[in-house]
Amino acid sequence: MYDCCPHDLTELESTEAFLRHIEDTRSLKNTAVQGVNLTDTDVEAALTSVSAEDACFLGCDLSEAAEQHIRKTGGTIFPGFVGVPFRPYRSSLYTPAELMAGYERGRPETRDDTTDAHIYRYFKGRKRDGRDAPVMDALAFRIHDHAIDNALRDLLSPDEGAERRVVGIMGGHQLERDAPLYRQVARLAWRLTQAGFFVATGGGPGAMEAANLGAALASYEYDTVADAVDTLASAPHYEDAAYLDRAYDVRERCPDRAESLAVPTWFYGHEPSNLFSTHVAKYFANSIREDGLLAIATYGIVYAPGSAGTIQEVFMDAAQNHYETFGPASPMIFLDRTYWTKTKPVYPLVETLADGTPYEDRLTLTDDIDTVVSRIKTYTPTRTA
Repeated sequence: MYDCCPHDLTELESTEAFLRHIEDTRSLKNTAVQGVNLTDTDVEAALTSVSAEDACFLGCDLSEAAEQHIRKTGGTIFPGFVGVPFRPYRSSLYTPAELMAGYERGRPETRDDTTDAHIYRYFKGRKRDGRDAPVMDALAFRIHDHAIDNALRDLLSPDEGAERRVVGIMGGHQLERDAPLYRQVARLAWRLTQAGFFVATGGGPGAMEAANLGAALASYEYDTVADAVDTLASAPHYEDAAYLDRAYDVRERCPDRAESLAVPTWFYGHEPSNLFSTHVAKYFANSIREDGLLAIATYGIVYAPGSAGTIQEVFMDAAQNHYETFGPASPMIFLDRTYWTKTKPVYPLVETLADGTPYEDRLTLTDDIDTVVSRIKTYTPTRTA
């Protein structure tokens, strides 16, 4: 009987990896082959030369002969989905270029022609009026999100080299590009990336875009960051016609962009893609996306001013830190004293909740990005018990 979850499962996500694995092991036992085209003559020959016992093929392109061989020798085939505008069994994260395919500079109406927009309309149509999606669509959405989980794990825990030191920067999507806080968040992310941290955001506009922008320009002098913000500020709100074009202007002037991560969701698919991250882990399920984004930020999270979504993330993060769900409690840093104590007085409540918990010493309230950087740089992950 096929074991759906063998502990030593090997994942093969390209024809190159598939051929190399067969050449090295002469076996497909305990492998999962995901989203790979196996119809090439040489690839099919390699496949049919070994047993497929305890192998799993997810959404692969297969000839009839290959399918028969897999079933005959004990493998399992999960077929692809027909008619969906996305690849459920994808083996990698998205890039801004992939999501923005179909957009034409100078024609803001083509926002609706992008891959991102097509997927959003499909998702919204299947979830109309709050109803559950039809079962096959629901399966496709969940399989897709599991594939994104898997690709994100590969990004953050590479086979070679140290794990990335992830710092999350959260904040409101309504923050406009010409606001002083936008510039401050960009500078903060620029400094953190220069210090060797890997910035992750919710992938939307506002404070999230500012953070990915600052991270992207970490190899440049700060004057370049300031100039980029000035360029973007001429189209300050994400509904402005030139919003995306100004982002493309900055990308063209600054091609040497450092890595950062965006973790958006089609639940908020009406918001445009953030064009300054290098990796995009886009989900259908907002709850999975939020919990996962907070979980990977093991070196702390900075909270710039935001509304309901940001405040929800604050308390989700507090719960993760309280129970040390995903490892040692990590810094929770609130940027803008007045906002977090007067406008939205969340900090005093979090401070009270943290009393006697693993994260009571991880809280910081400040207006100063030097303090933010210092707190993160001096943090050492240590479990309390």
